[in-house]
Amino acid sequence: MMNMEPITIRKAGLEELATVQQIGRETFSETFAEANTEANLHKYLKENFSDVKISAELANPKSLFFVAWEGQKPIGYLKVNMEQAQTEAQGETGLEIERIYVKNAYHGKKVGQLLYEQAITIARQESKTHVWLGVWEENHKAIRFYEKNGFVAFDKHIFKFGDDEQTDVMMKKTLA
Repeated sequence: MMNMEPITIRKAGLEELATVQQIGRETFSETFAEANTEANLHKYLKENFSDVKISAELANPKSLFFVAWEGQKPIGYLKVNMEQAQTEAQGETGLEIERIYVKNAYHGKKVGQLLYEQAITIARQESKTHVWLGVWEENHKAIRFYEKNGFVAFDKHIFKFGDDEQTDVMMKKTLA
C-alpha cells in the first residue's frame, strides 16, 4: 500500500500552463488510448493541449481549472465552464463540467470525487441551478460515477475524435 500524502485541490492560472498540459495529456491518454487509434489520439492531444488552446482556456474568466495535487505531484484536474464558455448552450444558469480526469494510479482514491465536489461548490457560489456534462457512451466507469452523484442522462451529442465520430451521453444534475 503506497503512503499517500494529503490531496489538495488548487485553482490553476496561466502560470500552471505546463502543469495543466501535462496532467491533461497524461490522463487523457491513459483513459482513451486503448479504445482509439494512435493517430486520432495524437491529433486530439496536439490540437486540444497546445500552448495556444490551453492558454486561451486558462485566460477565459468563464472557464476555471483546478488541479489535484499529491504533495508536489499533479494527479488530476477539473475544468468547468459557465455562460458563453460552455461547449453547448445550456443556459446562463448551467455550469458545465467539461473535464474531470484522474491518473489511473489514483482511481478509487476519491480524487475524482474531490474534483467533482469542487465543481459543485463553484456552481453553488455562482448561483447555478444545474450542472451538466457530456461523457463518452463507452466510458461506463465515468457514467456510473456521475449516476452515483445524482446525474441523469437527458440527451446525446456527437463528439468528433480525429476521424472517428463518437456519441457522448449528456447528463444533468439539478441543484437544490
